[in-house]
Amino acid sequence: LKNEGVESIIATAAVGSINRKMQPGNLVLLTDFIDFTRGREETFTAHSFVDVSQPYSSLLIKKILNAAVKLRIKAHPGATYVCTEGPRFETKAEIKMFGKLGADVVGMTQVPEVVLAAEACIYYAVIGVVTNFAAGISPKKISAEEVVRVMEDRKESLSKLLELVIKAL
Repeated sequence: LKNEGVESIIATAAVGSINRKMQPGNLVLLTDFIDFTRGREETFTAHSFVDVSQPYSSLLIKKILNAAVKLRIKAHPGATYVCTEGPRFETKAEIKMFGKLGADVVGMTQVPEVVLAAEACIYYAVIGVVTNFAAGISPKKISAEEVVRVMEDRKESLSKLLELVIKAL
């Protein structure tokens, strides 16, 4: 992407909520991450040190928030994301631990993408769609169908938000 002239990436992600204030159907803007993946390639070069102290672009996040306000879409301005290996959902004990570590949401897709974008010096932001409460937060079992349904329900508003943000870039 960098070789093609890409300067910014805005991605979307389905996330489970650990923070009860971030409810299914809400949008969250990721501001930090905790990596619990194993064995994923996280660099383009073998000898690269990448600063990820601010992994998500505050400039893009601001533009997304401004667009969300214009469209009257509720978006939480900051969330810490914990990335797990997947494809399974997490256990109640894992979610409890992640909450104690400061995670707001959980998912399986942000690492290594966010790290690779930082290494390539591409501005990167993610709009998370809360699809469910994580294991142990809600008494009901989590299902892939629930995740897909909520993503489908948010598709139109997410498309409008992305369109407005892209116009503002």
